[in-house]
Amino acid sequence: MKTIGLIGGMSWESTVGYYQIVNTVIKEKLGGLHSAKCVLYSVDFQEIEVCQANGEWEKSGEILSEAALSLERAGADFIVICTNTMHKVAEQIGRKIAIPILHIAEVTADELTEQKIQRVGLLGTKYTMEQDFYKEKLIERGIEVVVPEEADRTIVNDTIYQELCLGIIKEESREKFLAIIEKLKKNGAQGVILGCTEIGMLVKQEDTDTPLFDTTLIHARRAALYAID
Repeated sequence: MKTIGLIGGMSWESTVGYYQIVNTVIKEKLGGLHSAKCVLYSVDFQEIEVCQANGEWEKSGEILSEAALSLERAGADFIVICTNTMHKVAEQIGRKIAIPILHIAEVTADELTEQKIQRVGLLGTKYTMEQDFYKEKLIERGIEVVVPEEADRTIVNDTIYQELCLGIIKEESREKFLAIIEKLKKNGAQGVILGCTEIGMLVKQEDTDTPLFDTTLIHARRAALYAID
């Protein structure tokens, strides 16, 4: 079994899900008392968020590169960055280490391709929805990406940072997200990516008939499978 190197804490609320999912998948696949071999480096999200807000992406990349190097030294065979947004600096991190990074957008694209999704809605932080670093990974695979209108992007982003990253779950926010998902569906989306690792805490597949692609679940599951492949 390969050792998974998890860079977590962004936020720790969703990192909990990663740990649970990778171990659940290993248990399902190997049985008995098997669990995942993993090493976790949990960063201080406040420090990262300040870098995001100030546009200091290179500085945040340096912080996460140090985390990745620590995991590599600790015996990790590959890296899992437990957040969508910070894959903006995945290439910077990759240049500092000798082990591979399991990219969240790439494994999500794999899932979409397997499900024959050609046009998909994307929810996430404003950085993920508005910048190209994430969407381009999907577009390269021939998948068309649609994002909410500006007012709805603000709702999604504010809910992530002001509620979900703090572990706050509000029914009114769930209803707003479901309305935004419905708009994306009307705009031709065959499914919607929950492109922030906290969104799955708020919206689940049973809440809507629109196919949802929870990146936390996809990424963590693929990591577990990669570890035992």
